Amino acid sequence: MASTADIRNGVVLNMDGQLWTVIDFQHVKPGKGGAFVRTKVKNVMSGKVVDRTFNAGAKIETETVDRADFQYLYKDGDNYVFMDLGNYDQITLSPANVGDAPNFMLENQNVTIALHNGDPLYVELPASVVLEITYTEPGLQGDRSTGGTKPATVETGYEIQVPLFLEQGTKVKVDTRDGSYLGRVND
Repeated sequence: MASTADIRNGVVLNMDGQLWTVIDFQHVKPGKGGAFVRTKVKNVMSGKVVDRTFNAGAKIETETVDRADFQYLYKDGDNYVFMDLGNYDQITLSPANVGDAPNFMLENQNVTIALHNGDPLYVELPASVVLEITYTEPGLQGDRSTGGTKPATVETGYEIQVPLFLEQGTKVKVDTRDGSYLGRVND
């Protein structure tokens, strides 16, 4: 058992039989009354985010989550096949475990998979990835100004918003957390 002093970003808690990852926390000492810890936690399986408050010094149950490097190999029906880079074993993950990762994942790309007691929980991607635009409407002459955006489909099939001047075949950097355009990449 751990106490609320052990709460940090990334710590996995076992609350009500479910695993929750701490994504934000704040130790609060009001002028009146006892101190407490205000947290924002995300359900590992469903992705649901909730606020949870603990009294200072309260006992909490933490879980050990291992992270291992894997390589995405291919999609098999609805499932996704990954290879462990340590021992070359292959595992198959369901769409529930993979989440939004396929929007930004190319074959042979390295990812991190969180494991709890050997069971895969979720896929972690790098903060940004480089993808090629496979389709977008052509930009018009004079659309070189800032501010305007248009939809563009990247090589994974995901649609993002890009500046008006970008064309098909351009490589762009995309934020994997929210799917936003971060910039153009020159080869």
